[in-house]
Amino acid sequence: MSARFVNPPEAEIRALLARVGNIAVVGLSPKPGRPSHFVAEDMQRAGYRIIPVRPGVGAVLGETAYSKLDDVPDRIDLVNVFLNPGRLPMLIDQCIALQVPAIWMQIGVVDHEQAERATEAGIFVVMDRCIAVDYNRLNIRERRDQ
Repeated sequence: MSARFVNPPEAEIRALLARVGNIAVVGLSPKPGRPSHFVAEDMQRAGYRIIPVRPGVGAVLGETAYSKLDDVPDRIDLVNVFLNPGRLPMLIDQCIALQVPAIWMQIGVVDHEQAERATEAGIFVVMDRCIAVDYNRLNIRERRDQ
């Protein structure tokens, strides 16, 4: 039996949020009332560039949307995941292939095996936490300019 994934210490999460600039949001809804939308909007207001990843959508939050991570032409610093956990194996495969440095699985997106697999591939992983809540709680203000 493999070890259960444990989130990194808060100091490492703080450092991650201070250094990233481009956040690809997989499953970003164009509907303002959806959690993915308002979380991404909060992060955009905080100065992060949001890259929507959602098939069948042209743009969200003023940014061009892409059908899949492979289609994103820009650097991805972090993948923020709003997907059913059953879809994680394929997403983790893509992140490993693209050498994405960090994955943030939102509240309810839990799969210890996939989190461990990504970590073993050298990806910084946070699971079952809200990026906007942590950003505000940790009072990230020292972000480097992107």
